[in-house]
Amino acid sequence: MNYMYDIIVIGNISVDLYFKGKSLTKDNGRFQLAIGGKYFSDEFYEDIGGGGCNVAAGLAKKDYKVAVFGKIGNNAFKNIILKKLEDKNISSEFCQFQDDYYKISSILLTESGERTIINYETPANLWKEFILSEQIKTAKNVYIGPLPHIALEEKNKIVSYFKGPEVLTIINLADNDCRRSIEQLKIIFDGLDVLIVNSHEFSDLIKKDYSQINFKNNLLELLPNLQEKTLIVTDAEKGSYGYFKNEVYYQQAIVPERIVDTTGAGDGYTAGFIAAYLKTKDIKKSMETGADYASEILAKIGAN
Repeated sequence: MNYMYDIIVIGNISVDLYFKGKSLTKDNGRFQLAIGGKYFSDEFYEDIGGGGCNVAAGLAKKDYKVAVFGKIGNNAFKNIILKKLEDKNISSEFCQFQDDYYKISSILLTESGERTIINYETPANLWKEFILSEQIKTAKNVYIGPLPHIALEEKNKIVSYFKGPEVLTIINLADNDCRRSIEQLKIIFDGLDVLIVNSHEFSDLIKKDYSQINFKNNLLELLPNLQEKTLIVTDAEKGSYGYFKNEVYYQQAIVPERIVDTTGAGDGYTAGFIAAYLKTKDIKKSMETGADYASEILAKIGAN
């Protein structure tokens, strides 16, 4: 088959607005913003983000030919988003356009890079016209992001649509999906090759408290449906773990000299992991590349 793209990324695309300044004070893990107050930002940064865009941008930086499938609104941000996707070498060929659709994030940053995100997304049906584009199958590989607002039935359709021996399918489950029963996730588990979740999502998945999980053990034993799959569990500053059959892998977190912004670090890890895994199928090397790229994201403002 003549492949048009190395990988298609299915996920969200957002407009991200970053604000950082001394007037944005915090106490006990919360910003102190008074009702009726007016605050001035010392630094401002804008870009596009969202789980789909962030992973696609990371893969494009690694010289993969990438297309993103996501929703874009027919509004004042449309041309800005399309231009930024083009600048990042991400094809928008499969994007859907919807009137009155918005996905916007305002991100408040502390001096140490911690952030609070205020997000708005217009309710939308991502699947609506997806099946009409047969050309979308001309990608060698597919990454399906969390998509927390998409119904499970629609996610099952997407996974089933791509499922096949020649397509590598990598999935990052949403937190609300991880709270479902294993039986409800059977179609997704059967269709994936690699599952990526964070440690707290994994604890929801197996219905066990995070503090009771020993990530050094082979966690695949707790998920019989994934015995022949690859499982990656990220645990923030504690590092990440990989599991395949009877093997357990560990990668320590790579911390930059100064953390500027934690937004998108998880997506950065995912992009780095996928970039290496598509070339090598080496889990340990891919985890190291993921940690290294996440560190790059932490060292600057912006999610990609």
